[in-house]
Amino acid sequence: EVQLVESGGGLVQPGRSLRLSCAASEITFSSYAINWVRQAPGKGLEWVSGIDTSAENTVYADSMKDRFTISRDNAENMVYLQMTSLEPEDTAVYYCAAKYYRGSLQPDDYDYWGQGTQVTVSS
Repeated sequence: EVQLVESGGGLVQPGRSLRLSCAASEITFSSYAINWVRQAPGKGLEWVSGIDTSAENTVYADSMKDRFTISRDNAENMVYLQMTSLEPEDTAVYYCAAKYYRGSLQPDDYDYWGQGTQVTVSS
């Protein structure tokens, strides 16, 4: 069974940093683009960032591209989201999601989702 497991969330003060991790198993990891998607309390899903299979191409939502960095390690089946200068508006459950890569880094749907990790930005 394919599993995506996020970790690294927690409570952090505004302006601080966090690094989220997404561990994949039972998947041909290097064939999948990985995205981060978040859901703030009472709101819908918001796409955050995506990375292609080789890590050569990355994309970000406009509000995050100067603060967040996505990366991956195919040897370890891991994807990371480094988040800096966190704001209260970044409070959300963060999910990693995998899509078999056919050229899109912002797919309309995903093949697999993780269970999410909570990030709370508050003083």
